[in-house]
Amino acid sequence: MQEELNNFARNEVWVLEEHPKDKNIIGTKWVFRNKQDEHVWWCATRRVAKGFAQVEGLDFGETFTPVARLEAICILLAYCSHHKIKLYQMDVKSAFLNGYINELVYVDQPPRFEDPRKPNHLYRLHKALYGLKQAPQAWYERLRDFLIMQGFKIGKVDMTLFTKDVNEDLFICQIYVDDIIFGCTNEKLSHEFGDMMSREFEMSMIGELNFFLGFQIKQVKGGIFIHQEKYYRDLLKKFKMGDCKPISTPMSTNEHLDADMDGKPIDQSTYHSVIGRI
Repeated sequence: MQEELNNFARNEVWVLEEHPKDKNIIGTKWVFRNKQDEHVWWCATRRVAKGFAQVEGLDFGETFTPVARLEAICILLAYCSHHKIKLYQMDVKSAFLNGYINELVYVDQPPRFEDPRKPNHLYRLHKALYGLKQAPQAWYERLRDFLIMQGFKIGKVDMTLFTKDVNEDLFICQIYVDDIIFGCTNEKLSHEFGDMMSREFEMSMIGELNFFLGFQIKQVKGGIFIHQEKYYRDLLKKFKMGDCKPISTPMSTNEHLDADMDGKPIDQSTYHSVIGRI
């Protein structure tokens, strides 16, 4: 929690001011999540705004933000596989804290973390908090403007895809909220891009792309392969079916479930949950 507030201070997200009159005050709360990739679990702590308390036209205006579609990601993987481009991945720490907001927004101080000298003051936001309606758009615009300033061209159809020609090499960058995947026909330029982004934003270089949007991605000389082995292993473990025998023909979704041989009723909700996740 303290580390999250330290991020706010480093990014100059807010400033303490006296309680304004006739202003809408947005509440905040802590959100704790356990996140994972293919091999690693970690704990994420966020101080988020209660966006439902915002008033349209007062606390926010336009909120549209382009988001990459799964089909676009698959096309990118196919293109990179054909041109033998190795893809890398970066994760932005507290991405939304980098986006500037134009509206005058006040939030309360976190309980037990109040300023001892100004306990009744409020924070006026310079940058976006997670939970604000305009936060995704503010982050996208900040990242878009930075990439364009570095010579990238924004996609005409997919506004989350950025490309850049460097001599005879092609550089590709795809953003998905706070995840960035990128690659180049010249690997040296990929590493230079990673260094540049780390200097501008607080980022962690994950390395070669191997886990994205729930898909496991394996890049080899023969191409790029996508699978969901981990997802199905976790699914079998959740429903205690790890020792079940495989069968080529799944059970019909319209099958009527009666009591088992011992007369115990079958939990149909569990059956529906299994079918719905396949």
